[in-house]
Amino acid sequence: MSTPFHVIIPARFGASRLPGKPLLDVAGRPLIQWVWDCARGSGAASVIVATDDTRIRSVAAGFGADVAMTSTDHVSGTDRIAEVVRARGLTPEAIVINLQGDEPLMPPAVLARVAAALVEHPECGIATAAAPISSAAEFLDPSCVKALRSVSGEALYFSRACVPWPRDAAPAGLPGDFSQAFRHIGIYGYRVKSLLEFAGWPPTPLETTEKLEQLRALEHGMRIHVVALRSRLPRGSIRPRTSRRYARG
Repeated sequence: MSTPFHVIIPARFGASRLPGKPLLDVAGRPLIQWVWDCARGSGAASVIVATDDTRIRSVAAGFGADVAMTSTDHVSGTDRIAEVVRARGLTPEAIVINLQGDEPLMPPAVLARVAAALVEHPECGIATAAAPISSAAEFLDPSCVKALRSVSGEALYFSRACVPWPRDAAPAGLPGDFSQAFRHIGIYGYRVKSLLEFAGWPPTPLETTEKLEQLRALEHGMRIHVVALRSRLPRGSIRPRTSRRYARG
């Protein structure tokens, strides 16, 4: 029998680049409802929308979501879900999935697979996912975060740089082979005790340099399992293109 897991969807109204994003109309429904439906399809024991805005609470409650009101002071979605797990009294070993509120096309099966990875790898405090990169343009794009894995599937590093660089397949400085490159998929599974520990650490040097929150965990020695997906996922986030995608939710 599979281990129960919980999905928390951080959703804030006041995004500087696209205010009110969770309430954008997408095919006749608010964006946050599409994300909520995805989470419900994963088999999660509970799905919670975590927000700091009464407008989002009203809309989400209107379509039947469990909503947790949180502080307006959080710098990231991770901090927001940490507040929720404390308030809901989830046990240290409980598994929580952080599904960003602008990922309506995330396949529900990926959420379940990330949760299962924590059960299969008890030595890891965090699990995430990566998918193959299929074009040179994507490989060269700094907004495409690359994930490097060990042979056992643990994260070695995450970077906006072009890694791993194919030294012998880059004539004129252009890579001709990126078959070993994986794009990081921005979904995270945490054990509650690891989440609270992570949220309590200040930003670290590599995290600040790359603007990638997950590097904080690696810099502190926390182990991350990276689920390797067999195919690319749709680019489903409703997020303006920028090279500085430092998650906030």
